[in-house]
Amino acid sequence: MREFQGRVVVPGAAKAEALVTTKGFNTLASFQKSLMKSDLRAICSDQNNPDLFGKALAGKAICLPRTIGSTTGGMVLYCASAMGAAPACLLFSEPIDSLAAAGAILSDVWTESSLPTVDSLGEDFLEYVKEGMLIEVMEDGIVRVEG
Repeated sequence: MREFQGRVVVPGAAKAEALVTTKGFNTLASFQKSLMKSDLRAICSDQNNPDLFGKALAGKAICLPRTIGSTTGGMVLYCASAMGAAPACLLFSEPIDSLAAAGAILSDVWTESSLPTVDSLGEDFLEYVKEGMLIEVMEDGIVRVEG
């Protein structure tokens, strides 16, 4: 097991299986088809992200460097949370952008589901974590990776 310390953006605890991308995560492209079809598995529909394409995002610990794409990204995260199709948590190796932060915060405030979000975990985090590893997020921004 290895621990990483990050900055808490949205507080909360989570324990979930890791999904990892080393590319920017386009929230609109990733969630769009699932949101339109009310697919609670939230199958990633972003063909430009081969790390995640075709994989279920709901309930997973999404490990990523940054988000990219549309200015609707924050609202997409909020909508995924509102319909019960959100990831278990978002774990950024880099500092979070304002749009993703807004979506995670709105999810926490306006829905009954929490979207614990930690950023600035560092490059070592993304180099270490692999898909399928068990991730545990603590309230203080410590992220434990088992595997």
